Amino acid sequence: MRINRRIRVPEVRLIGAESEQLGVLATFEAIRRAEDVGMDLVEIAPTARPPVCKIMDYGKFKYEESKKKQQAKKQQVVVHLKEIKMRPSTDEHDLQTKLKHIRSFLEEGDRVKITIRFRGREMAHKEIGQARMKRVIEEMKDLSEIFQEPRFEGKMFHMLLTPVKKK
Repeated sequence: MRINRRIRVPEVRLIGAESEQLGVLATFEAIRRAEDVGMDLVEIAPTARPPVCKIMDYGKFKYEESKKKQQAKKQQVVVHLKEIKMRPSTDEHDLQTKLKHIRSFLEEGDRVKITIRFRGREMAHKEIGQARMKRVIEEMKDLSEIFQEPRFEGKMFHMLLTPVKKK
């Protein structure tokens, strides 16, 4: 934004400090009026013909803009992607622990990527990996929905779960 003497056009459409229309004036006249009330002349619409300028306290304006940005950032929800890796031969107790972790990630609002990695002769028994995925889906159906269906990529079996939106 250009302010005061940086505005180099011959005339501007002026808006007063209380948002009243003051009409089209020469730029030096608009700057003089802003200085008379102890404020700045700020160009708010440079592409308009003639450009629109407003009399305001520029420091206060910048401060309020930064506060709005901070508030918007505070309201922003950051979704993380967590990954749980397992194998087709993962024991029952370890599977329960991984399910507990998946449940906590989903409750926090994070997406969860579940990966089953196959090695060597395990590739001959893909149905074991599919059964594991179905079990995870069944265990988490109250907390999640499937964002990406289970699928094979090389020696890996992937699936992506997202938390259910709260009503």
